[in-house]
Amino acid sequence: MHSRSFHHTVTRSSGGFTLIELLVVMGIVSALMAVALPRYSDYRARSFDSRAEIDLRSVAMAEEAYFLQKEEYLSCANDTCAQLPGIQKLSPGVVLSIVASKTAFTGSSSHPKGSGKTFKWDSAAGGMGN
Repeated sequence: MHSRSFHHTVTRSSGGFTLIELLVVMGIVSALMAVALPRYSDYRARSFDSRAEIDLRSVAMAEEAYFLQKEEYLSCANDTCAQLPGIQKLSPGVVLSIVASKTAFTGSSSHPKGSGKTFKWDSAAGGMGN
């Protein structure tokens, strides 16, 4: 007969992670966040800039339609630009201003959550400027 020796063995439970494994995963996630967060912030700022630019272009086209009907341009700012044909409201947060004369208008728009860029429109100069 074989003699049985009883050895006490320690078995690791497969139901959890060790502290080292958790620290390694946290380090990897932290590194990914450090790379991704600045890019996300940049994409977000550019999307707010795009809203401001598109709203300015839309209001400029509406100014031209208004001119065809009334033979004058309309000075407006933010929500008051909804008086123009086809404009119901601006994108949330967009700051827009139009200064009109009898034969031309200039406009500017920006978004406080954008990159800080202000878009300019000058109808006498042909449209969107730098």
